[in-house]
Amino acid sequence: MLTDLEIAQAATLRSSAEIGAALGLGADDLEPYGRHVAKILAVADEPAPGARYVVVTAITPTPLGEGKTTTTVGLTQGLARLGERAVAVLRQPSLGPVFGIKGGAAGAGRSQVLPMAAMNLHLTGDFHAVTAAHNLLAAMIDNHLHHGNELRIAPHSITWGRVLDVNDRALRNVVVGLGGRLDGVPRQSRFDITAASEVMTILALATSPADVRERLGRIVIGMDEDGVPVTAEHLKAAGAMAMLLADAVHPNLLQTIEGQPALVHAGPFGNIATGHSSIMADQVGLARAGTVVTEAGFGADLGFERFVNVKCRTSGLVPDAAVVVVTVRALKAHSGRYRVVAGRPLPTGLLAENPDDVRAGLVNLAHHLDVVAAFGVPAVVAINVFPGDHASEHAVIAEFARRRGVRCAATTHVADGGAGAEELAREVLDACGDGTRLRFTYEWDAPLDDKLETLATEVYGADGVEIASTAMAELRRLTELGFGGLPVLIAKTHLSTTANPGDRGAPGGWRLPIREVRLAAGAGYVYALAGAMQTMPGLGSSPAAERMDVDAGGRIVGLV
Repeated sequence: MLTDLEIAQAATLRSSAEIGAALGLGADDLEPYGRHVAKILAVADEPAPGARYVVVTAITPTPLGEGKTTTTVGLTQGLARLGERAVAVLRQPSLGPVFGIKGGAAGAGRSQVLPMAAMNLHLTGDFHAVTAAHNLLAAMIDNHLHHGNELRIAPHSITWGRVLDVNDRALRNVVVGLGGRLDGVPRQSRFDITAASEVMTILALATSPADVRERLGRIVIGMDEDGVPVTAEHLKAAGAMAMLLADAVHPNLLQTIEGQPALVHAGPFGNIATGHSSIMADQVGLARAGTVVTEAGFGADLGFERFVNVKCRTSGLVPDAAVVVVTVRALKAHSGRYRVVAGRPLPTGLLAENPDDVRAGLVNLAHHLDVVAAFGVPAVVAINVFPGDHASEHAVIAEFARRRGVRCAATTHVADGGAGAEELAREVLDACGDGTRLRFTYEWDAPLDDKLETLATEVYGADGVEIASTAMAELRRLTELGFGGLPVLIAKTHLSTTANPGDRGAPGGWRLPIREVRLAAGAGYVYALAGAMQTMPGLGSSPAAERMDVDAGGRIVGLV
């Protein structure tokens, strides 16, 4: 069997000019990066009449992921086979997972975005631009302290660390400024992975390059000695940061393995940020295609919730349908009878035919369908078929969806490309005709603690929240500073519907613990931390990087 990389390397690619022409883009609208990648310079217009906006989400994933990206690509190809002018819109992969355990994020098999290696490795340098812009602000903070601290920044209040697009646990907690008097002011700091940078989320949530510049200026890096927020604008850093992002603000044009346009842009961390591709990329797609298929990070309780409550509220765009990806292996895992560990073979019992195990895990699918229904968006269940699945197990899922009145289709897009996703494409088109009655979970003028409580109870299924006294004090302080009207995100594990990554199914009778609250003023939200949350991942005992190389002919090998 060919690997994903071998399939990608054997594919015949169209030029970026040809792909752009399919979206009505001419030479003046594109900035080529080689023959098969380009920046889209064209300003987005209003959505084309009748343009459909489809978002792909999933049930609570196993550590291996359930295939949202492959489904997004496969569905786009399936729609094209039905005569639809479709475009996929995806996040750019982070180098951290690429070299860690999870691998790349260009899709799989016959449903990939190409050039696969370029997408997973640097692409057009957007991540590096975000890294540079973020670290420039960090350098200017420390430089300001060194040269007298005119703004009277309280060093202990500084929340702006540095970022790097590599998994490196040794950098989670660092001390900067060590050495002599000319080496800066010693203080404790940290490194996050670049995808966790607020600059990255700004890139994803901004509606225009001008909006990027304005949001950069609003970034709060800490407080002065009177407790007043100090911003990037106060430090006169936002202009130079925007300059570093001058190219990164433009979406990247790639293609699916079957030649459909794919827009790749931004890549916010899915736990502490919004975890979706950019609004600007969606705008370009909706202005120039009949159907835009995009992806929300993790399950419906995390990614889809933020997609609606934050992204759609910011953009004003309304999804016409939500595809909920499910796999047999994930449902069996949610039965509580099996344990799936990233980097290890699947349990043999999980691969055996057992419809009862699938039924036992359906409570998790039900939970995520309830989440989608609460937002008023028509849902379609997509059974992502894996080799070794059994028809009897697919039948259990299909019957469950039928009883709930939800459309459902099995899709073999990884093995068969767009041909394997045609049935799913038909169901999605039908669902788009049902009409969305979009509802948000909370009003933006509700108190911050009420927003957290509402998310916990109505989306996660908790009985309530337990907010630590220090976190409650921070919520009150942020409200007094004028940030009470911002939306809220809850940074919790993506591996369960609760705050405990070991929970399976969709447990009830629990309360969500909020231990800390942080502000992302430039991105435009407040986020609460529930449980342990690492913003700088570490490498495993056998990282994927160990198996990557370049052969004597200069071809990349081992990239997955």
